[in-house]
Amino acid sequence: MARKCTEENERIKRKYLRFMREADGRNDATVTKAAEAILRFEANTNFKTFKAFHIDQAIKFKARLEAEKNKRTGKPLSKATIDSTLRAVKAFFKWLAGEQGYKSRISYSDAEYFNLNTKDARIAHAERETPYPTMEQCRHAFTLMPSATPIERRNKALFAFLMLTGARDGAVASLRLKRIDLAQACVYQDARDVKTKGSKTFTTWFLPVDPIYRDTFFEWVNHLRQDLLFGNEDAVFPKAKMGVIDGAFAVIGFEREPYATAGAILAAIKNAFASAGLPTFGPHSFRKTLVKWGDTRFTSREAFKAFSQNIGHDSEVTTVGSYLKVSQERQAELIRGIG
Repeated sequence: MARKCTEENERIKRKYLRFMREADGRNDATVTKAAEAILRFEANTNFKTFKAFHIDQAIKFKARLEAEKNKRTGKPLSKATIDSTLRAVKAFFKWLAGEQGYKSRISYSDAEYFNLNTKDARIAHAERETPYPTMEQCRHAFTLMPSATPIERRNKALFAFLMLTGARDGAVASLRLKRIDLAQACVYQDARDVKTKGSKTFTTWFLPVDPIYRDTFFEWVNHLRQDLLFGNEDAVFPKAKMGVIDGAFAVIGFEREPYATAGAILAAIKNAFASAGLPTFGPHSFRKTLVKWGDTRFTSREAFKAFSQNIGHDSEVTTVGSYLKVSQERQAELIRGIG
């Protein structure tokens, strides 16, 4: 069945999404989430024109989200999900209040009715401890990773690279060989073709962690260049190339283009930990592991500043605030220790 829509609404939504992308500088993922949230609101009003907006629609929409279940888990939507959905719709109506044909019908204050109550907003924005592997767990999972097939060798090199750099999965997925400098032991994360956070360009020198990671990654890059004849524009962690062997589909090599998304990166790392009987930590958790490790080794102010820059932070305050929060266990130890 075709999706219901209102032509007038579709036109103004296209204009808003274009504004988000071209004027407000939002990335495609943010624009897509905004479009989904607005569509969700429209469905709740039975696709009435936005010109017929009334604050009761916002109140009913909040109630609907509170009652809705997650399709995958069957549980109520989290406060964080509800909050992000409402904020996306609120931003749209604030923009709409300034548009010709709408500003006489919608006021800026109307958008405030999409706010969560103070209690739920506090829950939605509460910071919670994110689990991460220890250096020992990483070493254990890494040593158990197989390397018999080309895909297994690639995945092991991927794990090693994350330990050497703490790079974000989107950047890793898009990385090309021209950005790797083995002689200087670094990777140049150039935002022109590497999907860095905030399109930031910076250089990451490989961290002095266990030499096994460096050896594995260097061996992989040399294999790509010397054995597979990959060039500068080819992927560091290429996609599998599928073909027919003995009448069945099988991996016959590698494509040269990088991955479009980080899904395969996430799956490979989670599988490595699961296969070692450990929690399924994701690629991003390596950043916290390495920051905890770096905090004990880069002890001078200048050294920790260099480490912070190495993982893509402009300020060490960001590194400390995001990754070096005191755990509840350590908090208890410190407080009790004072006594």
